[in-house]
Amino acid sequence: MKIGIVGYQGSGKTALFEWLTGASADPALAHTSQSAMSPVPEPRVELLSQIYHPKKITLASLELVDTPGLSRTHEGNPVRLGLIREAGCLVLVVAAFGGSDPLADLSGFREDLLLADMEIVSGRIGRLRESVKKPRPNRDQELAELAALERVLQSLEAGQPLTADKMSEEELKSTRSFRLMWEKPMLVVVNTADDDEQIERFDRPATAAEPRMLAVRVGLERELARMEEADRLEFEREMGLAGGSRRDAVLRAILDASGQMLYFTAGEKEVRTWMLRQGGTALEAADNIHSDLARGFIRAETMQVDDLVRLGSEREVKAAHLVRQEPKDYVIRDGDILNIKFSV
Repeated sequence: MKIGIVGYQGSGKTALFEWLTGASADPALAHTSQSAMSPVPEPRVELLSQIYHPKKITLASLELVDTPGLSRTHEGNPVRLGLIREAGCLVLVVAAFGGSDPLADLSGFREDLLLADMEIVSGRIGRLRESVKKPRPNRDQELAELAALERVLQSLEAGQPLTADKMSEEELKSTRSFRLMWEKPMLVVVNTADDDEQIERFDRPATAAEPRMLAVRVGLERELARMEEADRLEFEREMGLAGGSRRDAVLRAILDASGQMLYFTAGEKEVRTWMLRQGGTALEAADNIHSDLARGFIRAETMQVDDLVRLGSEREVKAAHLVRQEPKDYVIRDGDILNIKFSV
């Protein structure tokens, strides 16, 4: 899944991109976008490795996309945001240093999302209005699309965009290809000053109306990540930095905000994590691994990581009757280990 990293100029979004991916920003891509992969940390992989001693370990990865800095005047922002319409989740970086107001930036960003969506919807409406003036075989279809999009545009202009549960089938159908920015899930990373000792005051859980906020000293974290381990540990000790890096917490927060979860495959050849949408089925999980597994799906032999770690071996898990045989519509749970049974 693509994750779009966005923010106003000077917010530190590129520093966040560099810290999370280990990649260096390419000045030649400053006006377009730059992407890099970042493996999602999963501590249970180490526990599984102690059981299977695999030849290979593979972690599921997120594709992080750094975008051009947004303007606080909103000028040109719809074009900049258009570079990440395919992203499944947005990470908004807001500054909390030098007099910056992170809540004001969050409010301004929501306005930018509305403007970007209004631009693409109104553009399609303009083309449809011209098209329906002429007799065409699909004129009735275009008229239905036009009526649906006009209601969507009215809600955007009123600052109250329609959510999927309030949209008709025609409205959902008409906007599906637009990948509307407002519909995307979001995580807010509050970039604090390096010497801020109370960053937790910005942490806030997600609610039905507000995205999760997570505070990070992005600049300091990036510099620490570039140090040799011994130097980093000494610096953290001297500066009284407790708790270590927040990198794993940020990546896991992105995974959660994007509506994704992890499941496992495990054996002597490889221990591996896979990404799946929350609520995904065993058939979808099988297709993730290989399309042949989905085509010939028979059942998913399933057990939980916690049970395996607690009992120490697959044999003991089976003896405790904790291995399940699940059908294709079984909803995958976090921590499931799957062994897909299939026919060729």
